[in-house]
Amino acid sequence: MALTFDYKVRDRSGKLVEGQLEGDSMSLVVGKLREMGYLPISVTPRSRFNARMEITIPGLSNRVKLAELAVATRQLATMIDSGLSVVRALVILATQVDNKELARVLAEVRLDVEHGSSLSAACARYPKVFNNLFITMVQAGEAGGSLDTVLLDLAQTMEKQAELNRKIRSAMTYPAVVLSVMVLIFTALLVFVVPVFKKIFTQLHATLPGPTQVILHLSAIVLSPWVLVLLAVMVVGVVLLRRWIATDEGRRRWDRMKLRPPVFGPLIHKVSLARFSATLASLVQSGVPILESLDIVSETAGNQTIADALQRAKVGIREGRSMADMLRESEDVIPSLVVQMVEVGEQTGALDGMLRKVAEFYDGEVANTVANLTSLLEPMLTVVMGAGVGIMVICMYLPMFDYIKHIPSA
Repeated sequence: MALTFDYKVRDRSGKLVEGQLEGDSMSLVVGKLREMGYLPISVTPRSRFNARMEITIPGLSNRVKLAELAVATRQLATMIDSGLSVVRALVILATQVDNKELARVLAEVRLDVEHGSSLSAACARYPKVFNNLFITMVQAGEAGGSLDTVLLDLAQTMEKQAELNRKIRSAMTYPAVVLSVMVLIFTALLVFVVPVFKKIFTQLHATLPGPTQVILHLSAIVLSPWVLVLLAVMVVGVVLLRRWIATDEGRRRWDRMKLRPPVFGPLIHKVSLARFSATLASLVQSGVPILESLDIVSETAGNQTIADALQRAKVGIREGRSMADMLRESEDVIPSLVVQMVEVGEQTGALDGMLRKVAEFYDGEVANTVANLTSLLEPMLTVVMGAGVGIMVICMYLPMFDYIKHIPSA
């Protein structure tokens, strides 16, 4: 028996349309709406009791990820290169993307372009989706008549940035998960296992060695009301830390500290260098002025220490000095390899090519570091977890061994 569904969709012009449609299932109704050229927003089945349950289309989200925007940008570049107008390409793209928020924004951008706005100006209305890098490069492509080429280059840049983000997350996720499991295991032992042994020790009047007393004291602390106070203090500390990091001075100090740890510091440094080199190469190749490019790269570098070095370079370039000379003065955060490649690029007129080589080098360094880090941390953390649990168990059984020694043999 066919059911009746209320739907909300957007047509090819981006206009919101509401109506009713009959179908055997929600998936069939959604498919029929897509065949009709609509972008489904929501589908609500009607029941005879007038019960309404809004079904959100799977895959749609209110947040646009960098990887999703990169794919959409590549598709837009391909369609424009094939001879389609920007308006027609945006219409098709808005019906193809799975992200609801991105589809809505693309429809709004298409309306603005249709009413005479440039693509860069229309995208600038949505800074949460399109950052300054995107807008500036699109603007350069429009001015130079090479929008398709610039969009393709922009898509490649965003794809590399998304890949870098994925690598750094993969490097951080494994130790975070293992450490969380370790905390849960030790907490469970202190809360459930140690109190049982404490009762046994009390009944046996056993003499407790030092390590066992330490474990019992830790268990008492975890079970006491003071642990709630400690957790509250930790939460307040995290909130205050985040507020401090949100300030300019706090952000500078925090980003400087992130570069110091022995293992993760160099990794974060390499990620920032790869991101800054690739972004600056794309901007230079697109014809964006170097001073404006450095402003944009400073925003996307991901580390305020490197951003400050780029801003100092911008000031020197404005005074007539070369970028290589200015970067050389920040050798504590800009390696000599980068400075030398920039110097060669400035002398040969191939700055974008040299910067791309720098980005490729640090991309490889990040990949190798992540691989080595994962292979090293996996056995190390496993050994630490096993040793910690083993030590705790041994501390609990030490009094039992001492008690057994004093039992007279038959």
